[in-house]
Amino acid sequence: MQALQVTEFNTPPKLVTVDLPEPARGQVRIKVAACGLNFADLLMIKGEYQATPPLPFTLGLEAAGVVDAVGEGVTAFAPGDRVSIFGGQGGLAEYACYPVQMCTKVPESMDLVTAAGFQIAYGTSHLGLTYRAELKAGETLLVLGASGGVGLTAVEIGKALGARVIAVARGADKCAVAQAAGADHVIDSSSTEDLKGALKKLGGVDVLYDPVGGEQSAAAQRAMKPCGRILVIGFASGDVPDFKANHLLVKNIAVHGFYWGAYAFLKPEVLSASLADLFQMHADGRLSPHVGLTAPLAEAPAALEKLRRRETTGKVVITMP
Repeated sequence: MQALQVTEFNTPPKLVTVDLPEPARGQVRIKVAACGLNFADLLMIKGEYQATPPLPFTLGLEAAGVVDAVGEGVTAFAPGDRVSIFGGQGGLAEYACYPVQMCTKVPESMDLVTAAGFQIAYGTSHLGLTYRAELKAGETLLVLGASGGVGLTAVEIGKALGARVIAVARGADKCAVAQAAGADHVIDSSSTEDLKGALKKLGGVDVLYDPVGGEQSAAAQRAMKPCGRILVIGFASGDVPDFKANHLLVKNIAVHGFYWGAYAFLKPEVLSASLADLFQMHADGRLSPHVGLTAPLAEAPAALEKLRRRETTGKVVITMP
């Protein structure tokens, strides 16, 4: 079978031919239909992600497909089941084996391309906003990088939770995508020199959802309301933000670091409940996942480069032969 592997850090991943894997006890083998790309894949290529596997490894944190074989002791899944997987690696291949606890059955209301990019982006926003930031109806949510894979889901889920959503994106096209997802106010960062001032004119921010960092994060921090909450999601700008402790103290602001994947081990029951809510929200028509780009496995390196350059909107999904 074919797989996209990292064989050396800081070099482009390679499409290689490897043996078909056999499921071990407690595992299922998936015939992969599609794999969602994430910013973490780019960090893994450089060896900078907190959960980077040892070399060589197959990229692809999340995927979806059909079970085609089960290992000894597996009763929860059977061949033919449609599943989505958060496995940390292995998704950019034609087949992959995963422990059953990493697999979730995909409801009939969702196609496998959508499912491949659903768990991490929507899971991050839902669990972060509900469980960590405790976003309430009527509060103001600010989303940086609002047209990206996780940012767009934060806009959508924020609106579903009853918040007033301010979206920050770069360029008219990306702003239009954020507005279509339900943002009440959209700020074009490419034409706004005073982000802090623009946010204060809109009344300030209760919850900051920050997958970007850098200058935008610094400006947004200065527009926080008293008792505000900051969700640190990632650093797409490449610049890790600093936080002024005296500012946090005076305004009673809380900063929450949030790594969604850790909840699979820290509090799996919380993560499972969140995913169940999300699949139900999708089945009810309350969520409309946006896949901005699909590409075949052979074009995955080029798709990763577009993701790195932030040239995409929503999720980027690789489809298998």
